[in-house]
Amino acid sequence: MENIKKLAQLLAESKDTLVLTGAGVSTESGIPDFRSPDTGLWSQMDPMELLSRSALSRNPANFWTRSEPIFREMSTAQPNSCHYALARLEEKGLIRGIVTQNIDSLHQRAGSKCVLEVHGHLRTAHCPSCGAETHMPPLLDRVATGDSPPRCSCGVVFRPDVVLFGDPLPDAFQRAWQWARVCDLLLVVGSSLEVAPVCWLVPAASKLAIINMGETQCDDLAEVLIRGKAGEILTKLVKEAEELLQARP
Repeated sequence: MENIKKLAQLLAESKDTLVLTGAGVSTESGIPDFRSPDTGLWSQMDPMELLSRSALSRNPANFWTRSEPIFREMSTAQPNSCHYALARLEEKGLIRGIVTQNIDSLHQRAGSKCVLEVHGHLRTAHCPSCGAETHMPPLLDRVATGDSPPRCSCGVVFRPDVVLFGDPLPDAFQRAWQWARVCDLLLVVGSSLEVAPVCWLVPAASKLAIINMGETQCDDLAEVLIRGKAGEILTKLVKEAEELLQARP
């Protein structure tokens, strides 16, 4: 609890706080993370064999058929207390916004307004040829009923608006880099900080705090380090931060 109070104080003192979130903020919504032994997605499949640009190009039917249940699980999940707590911190002016590695859109569904999705999202897919855009749920329904790979009316296979292995990062990453360089505090929540180049945002920030279940490679850089479930910790953090705001003259 002492570390939560300390983090609340850092938030209250910071004039520009940026939050970086990873898969750990969505596990409480039923979405498995990537690297946990036995339960992580990567323990069940080789991501380079499935969720890569080359896999989509090489065998689009296999890509869509195997990805459909994964994408559907992420698309239908509901926000949890961590997502709502971060939206509350933004509403109170305690954070500038969120940089997320997640593609599930749960931050926006919880009410967060300023979200930089550095790995894209699952709300839509597009045609690489003519640029036509389509919503993801009906596309997944097509795949589930055997229409795989789903094709645009021009005949080209749709691709999801996510960053696949082998893809360049979107413009959102450049904005995130610029923000990290000037923010007073970077708060990392639910990320192992093993994925580059997103993990490079950490040393760019002047102050760092980390909330995560397991160890990260940047733990020794953090002024505050809290182990535990993101939802429980963030809920307590919001309460402490709001009390500090109310105590201000």
